[in-house]
Amino acid sequence: MEKVKKKYTLFTGKALFFLIFPIVIESALSMSLGMIDGLMASYAKSGAGDDILTAITDVDQISSLIIQLFSAFGVGGAVITSQLLGAGKVEKANKSAKQLIVIMLLISLCLTGLCLALNHQIINLLFGSAGEGTKENAYIYFYINAASFPFLAIFNSCAALLRAQRKSLNTMLSGIISFFLNIGFNALFIYAFNLGIAGVALGTLLARIFPAAFTLFLLTRKKNTVRIRIFEKFRFNGKQLKKILRLAIPSGIENSLFQLGKILVIVFISIASYNTVAGFNELGEEILTNYHTSANSVAYNVNTVASIVGNGINTSILTIIGQAVGTGEIDQVKYYVKKMLVIGYIGNACCVAFTFAMSPLLLNFYNISGEARDIAWNCILLCLPIQFVTYPLSFGMPAVLKANSDMKYVMCSSVCSMLLMRVGLCFLLTCDAVGAHLGAMGLWIGMVSDWVLRSTFFLLRYLSGNWKKSSGLLKDYPDYGESEITAEQEISKLFS
Repeated sequence: MEKVKKKYTLFTGKALFFLIFPIVIESALSMSLGMIDGLMASYAKSGAGDDILTAITDVDQISSLIIQLFSAFGVGGAVITSQLLGAGKVEKANKSAKQLIVIMLLISLCLTGLCLALNHQIINLLFGSAGEGTKENAYIYFYINAASFPFLAIFNSCAALLRAQRKSLNTMLSGIISFFLNIGFNALFIYAFNLGIAGVALGTLLARIFPAAFTLFLLTRKKNTVRIRIFEKFRFNGKQLKKILRLAIPSGIENSLFQLGKILVIVFISIASYNTVAGFNELGEEILTNYHTSANSVAYNVNTVASIVGNGINTSILTIIGQAVGTGEIDQVKYYVKKMLVIGYIGNACCVAFTFAMSPLLLNFYNISGEARDIAWNCILLCLPIQFVTYPLSFGMPAVLKANSDMKYVMCSSVCSMLLMRVGLCFLLTCDAVGAHLGAMGLWIGMVSDWVLRSTFFLLRYLSGNWKKSSGLLKDYPDYGESEITAEQEISKLFS
């Protein structure tokens, strides 16, 4: 007798489209802002395009380290909320949501204070060998940028909670308004007020305030399944916080170390051996420039454009697979995993192909030297074809595993791959001590090798079926916050 194939309707084709499409648009706007900031700022001061662009990219790497931490908590909150909604436990989802927002706000305030107090020390530690022009611009940009961290934290947590209840159209609308605000403020501060890199930072700060306030307001509306009551009496719930931290901490470690690895490899090509004399100032002193750092900045921005669709699809995976896990049906989870991988490959292929075709035009937009432009083009020729093949597996598959609460495996695999390839191999290929001295190209060889190894780790994990052990979160904690769980049981589950 032929087996009847079961039809799953948790997410219809229409529901998937209206969840994924807004997230992709929001992702496109968010990820392209860094490139637009760099473009606008590179024309802010004649002859300083390389220094300004490098400073923005360097500081954005530090900011991304903070943002990745916020995203990790957002992932934890989104996974828990999605699983609870899939199981029909709405009230517990509401309680968990407010715990997430409050803890995110407190952490962000602490990080802002730390970055403001140690601004020069952080820049000098990570980019001390950069030219003085680059560092002076970086100090200014980092001061203003750090003030936006609390707004980023609120937005990340609110957006994750809205997406978990399939309200990605709201986050898209917020992203669209923020995008045009950022460009408008940049134009005003850079060209009208002639504030240079400070104008870029102010534009970013003001544009980040709006989405934070807007998404928080949306979460307070009564018609939401999950809503926040701002003026309701609040107190920390230890059990709920442990559930969030149980998912957020491994993801936070993974994201933060991954971003730290990206910063380290930039440091490798910021060392003095790559600095060249671009000219002399009025005092006869040498003006140093570094073609490799500015080339890497441009290649990184182009690669970001190629990742837009894939990144949006990966974000939607947390909601889709998370809710499928909440139903308790493994076959349904596997069905949506396969469906999302197919969607991921199609979307990523289209975006990478388009970006590759547009790359020569994008390179010409930047006000950088011809040497830097040539190096950037070679890096793009290396990375985009490999991204075409590996991106859905190297970044989409870990989203699948995270939605199944398999955070520890994702953390260990990502950190291992990053240390071996993105940091270790890059060091061998860029630093004088070994002799390869490949500069920005060595950095990108290490990066694409990291993508290949990550893809291997995550695909093998999924094919082994071991992720199913982690996906029984709701079964293990049926009351999700009300059952009595001892510390010994909590520790046992964390390291099992």
